[in-house]
Amino acid sequence: MHRTLNPGLLGFRAMNVIHLKKMFLSKWTAQEPLKKEKHFLVTKVMLPQTPDGRIEWIEIEAVYTQATAQLRWRELRDQAKWRRGWA
Repeated sequence: MHRTLNPGLLGFRAMNVIHLKKMFLSKWTAQEPLKKEKHFLVTKVMLPQTPDGRIEWIEIEAVYTQATAQLRWRELRDQAKWRRGWA
């Protein structure tokens, strides 16, 4: 009997694994600078309006200018756009 691996279990090489409980104050680097900003910090995790809802949105803050933007947290999984940590 052959076993196959779930690509989601392979970790960072298969996809950018993100744990929502560890999202707050996590550091991110944009692969392409956004308005000349490259380094960001997650400053808010937007809670759903209903208790059974899912977290969808986060707020990121540019380290240098403190400009903020809201985005769906799943966008951070796109390794072509984001990298975990500051590089």
